Amino acid sequence: MNFWETVTGSDLTREWKAFEARAEALPADHRAAWEQIRIHISPCSDFTGRNLMPILDGALGLLEETAADGQSVHEVLGDDIGGFCAALTGGEGARSQRDRWCEQLNRNVAKKLGRPGG
Repeated sequence: MNFWETVTGSDLTREWKAFEARAEALPADHRAAWEQIRIHISPCSDFTGRNLMPILDGALGLLEETAADGQSVHEVLGDDIGGFCAALTGGEGARSQRDRWCEQLNRNVAKKLGRPGG
């Protein structure tokens, strides 16, 4: 990846299109699970989304393997796709980038106001 691809995000676009092409080859129930995984994991993204690419690649690979083995989504992921995604991204209650930004903003405001803890 070169500097220009990093700045424009064209590498992410190319990678995302490859994910979507792979997902289209999945059976319907696995595709539905992929959509749910994308929805549940997206709040854990940093500003660019680069941090999620390896996680999404692994999740999609798991769905591809289980589809090839003839396993159902329920056998692999269970009933709680949200819980599965929480485990992938660091567990329930894991800090997201938004949480980090809020904490940083609160510290900066407290500093400016001269309050302790800032």
